[in-house]
Amino acid sequence: MEALFVDDAYAKSCEATITEIDGNAITLDRTVFYPSGGGQPGDTGLFKTADGREVGIVDTQKGDTPGSSIHIVADNNPTLIVGDKVTAELDWERRHRLMRMHTCLHVLSAVLPYPVTGGQINDGKGRLDFDLPEATLDKDELTAELNRLIETDQPLTSEWITDEELAARPELVKTMSVQPPTGAGRVRLVRIADLDLQPCGGTHVARIGEIGRVEITKIKKKGRQNRRVSVAFA
Repeated sequence: MEALFVDDAYAKSCEATITEIDGNAITLDRTVFYPSGGGQPGDTGLFKTADGREVGIVDTQKGDTPGSSIHIVADNNPTLIVGDKVTAELDWERRHRLMRMHTCLHVLSAVLPYPVTGGQINDGKGRLDFDLPEATLDKDELTAELNRLIETDQPLTSEWITDEELAARPELVKTMSVQPPTGAGRVRLVRIADLDLQPCGGTHVARIGEIGRVEITKIKKKGRQNRRVSVAFA
């Protein structure tokens, strides 16, 4: 399956052919829909056929083989069959908000350079958990620094290394609980100019200024050392 979002996170739709149907799970030969993973929710949207049928997609999940995706259709949708050609259209407004928040969490991990023990991206908000020694974090100070960096509007770029090269450079992996998407032979590194570099399979905006203003909404102690830092669009 051709995962178009890997090289172009701004692709909003594509023409595709249905290759497999298993209950309410549909597989395409190519897709712009990102499957849930790495803390980022799966995409939603529509499949449209040439004869006017529309099928709602309520979630996208990873398939059984590396790099594959399955699209979960809503109940009571028009019947599709293997071989049908469809136009796969994202709920772009939702996806773009997820891209902005995902990128924001990369910037947050640069502001707080500690191991990440967990994280979650939601529509309009997100959080990272840090393995952080006893310390006082100030919401206002963190908000100011996060927005200061976002306003520098640094670009994001991608580069690739092999699974073996990543294994030899463990310092690139910030997340302790979520491992990079290995198994396909190579791993994508996402770089924010001179600010951040880490392996990531998610979708991101082209420049960090596109994130917009944000605020740290909560800092919560989660265990002896873990600190949960929550952020939302302002």
